[in-house]
Amino acid sequence: MTRAVVPLAMVTALAVLSPAQAAPVISAALTDTTVKVSSDFNGARIILYGAVFDPSATPSDVVVLVRGPEQPVRITRRDRVFGLWLNSRPVVFRGAPGFYRAASNRPLDEIATFGTLRRLGAGIDHLTINAPEEQRIETRYGVRDVVVSRLGADYYVWRRAVVRLKQAAGLYNEDGRGVRFVDRGLFRAEIALPAGAPTGVYRADILLFQNGKPVAQRARTLTVEKVGIERALYVWAHVRPWSYGLVSMAFALVAGWAASVAFRRD
Repeated sequence: MTRAVVPLAMVTALAVLSPAQAAPVISAALTDTTVKVSSDFNGARIILYGAVFDPSATPSDVVVLVRGPEQPVRITRRDRVFGLWLNSRPVVFRGAPGFYRAASNRPLDEIATFGTLRRLGAGIDHLTINAPEEQRIETRYGVRDVVVSRLGADYYVWRRAVVRLKQAAGLYNEDGRGVRFVDRGLFRAEIALPAGAPTGVYRADILLFQNGKPVAQRARTLTVEKVGIERALYVWAHVRPWSYGLVSMAFALVAGWAASVAFRRD
């Protein structure tokens, strides 16, 4: 009886190329990578197309996270003091994206655990929004330093207020049906940018989940920029703020004087 001898190198190659061992891959592309904002800009819709390549055909979930440039948020609260309603000392939140959208083919809490979503910042409830000016470091038990917030339990009340303001402006959104599989392995997601979307570079993270764990990831960028006279004024105000302020003040004075002359009565 003759035995067939298979070279060791061929066995290794077959093991590497075996479909059961091949790692899943995700790919995606945006229909537009640049959004131009002019005086008549009233929002835009960007389509993201992608595909999942997985020889094992394991059931997969897709999560798309889009973050805009970070912007500090300053917020106050009206408190009743001795019968009067007064604004409290402002709280400044930093690290909050100016735009955030989480889209998935089903609700996030059905895709992964709380800890996984928190680690990835997937979902509005898991965004990292800190108020560092309200924090201090204390030594407790004499063995370690801990970060303590002056806001205490009220931190979550303030944070919810920030999220509500962003959602009301259309800047924060979470859609558990925002990713749709159009064919086997092919998916589509829509990114709606409101008129008030901040300018800058946006990052879109496309995550592939299997059995509750992220197994593949792709990142794409989107640029939102001003064009025309709006861009010229924007650049002037940020590059030469003193001259921009002086010219703006002079223009306001001339406009006020001209209006008073035009409507002057004898």
